[in-house]
Amino acid sequence: MAVLSKLSKLEEIEDLRTVWPHEAQDFTPWLAKEENIEILSDAIGIDISINETESSVGDFSLDVLASEVGTDKKIIIENQLEDTNHDHLGKLITYASGKSANIIIWLVKHAREEHKAAIEWLNNHTDDEIGFFLCEIKLYRIGNSDPAVKFEVVEKPNDWTKEIKKKNNINETQQQRYDYWVAFQNHAFQDKEFSRNFSRRSPSFDHWMNYSIGSSKYLISVGQLHSRNEITVEFNINEDKELFRSLFANKESIEKECELNFEWKELPEKKASRIITKCNVDFKDKAQWNNQFEWTMNAMLKIKKVFKKYI
Repeated sequence: MAVLSKLSKLEEIEDLRTVWPHEAQDFTPWLAKEENIEILSDAIGIDISINETESSVGDFSLDVLASEVGTDKKIIIENQLEDTNHDHLGKLITYASGKSANIIIWLVKHAREEHKAAIEWLNNHTDDEIGFFLCEIKLYRIGNSDPAVKFEVVEKPNDWTKEIKKKNNINETQQQRYDYWVAFQNHAFQDKEFSRNFSRRSPSFDHWMNYSIGSSKYLISVGQLHSRNEITVEFNINEDKELFRSLFANKESIEKECELNFEWKELPEKKASRIITKCNVDFKDKAQWNNQFEWTMNAMLKIKKVFKKYI
């Protein structure tokens, strides 16, 4: 194997405005593009769907109003191509209140220590329905290459602390769901192929968990139905009946390539359409969990690979 005689140096671009001269006119429109908001989604572990840019809040304008795919939790994003300051922190809280936001994201060039502490304090003193993220925007290039962006999470909600708060008010089934999701993700993200295709999500007490596959129009949802002893993996289409029908026209080929049988539910009276495969399991037998996880991972990978060929 040939040995490289020279390696290029990774260089950080300190002045973000060499790429985005203006926050509202340049950075916000760039961020709102699907391929770019996906970079932020991967960094913070939340699937973000853009609703509106420059969204009105009284006499002010919020940079980005968005929602979490699959839950419709409200997300606000405030951009700052400079170091954090008190003015933007005040705006952030004003916008969060005005939009009744669940998830608040502050994107900055550099986070000052006092503002890191402020965001940490907010996360520790808000309820489990609200979370604050503080992220630094980093730009890098190698030699004369095009700049590459990276979002570095500086402060985020302490999920463990908030889940502990929740545990005082949950029932046995909810606790079982949560434990199952924790174990599933711990197992799944040891697999290199799975890690390349999906981003880790925060476990919850819900019976479902959603995974983005590159578009706000559709996603993969995994469900654990304890009442029926079933695991479900589905391709969930949001408000696009034509896409469902085009996939259904290739039903035989899709099922053959996936090596799975699906229930095809157009659901004309609802916004979403669902294409579902199922597996009967015994959730109480923890010795079988790894086998269940492997079936789920295999189904997710096949669905992502095959369905995208027909979209």
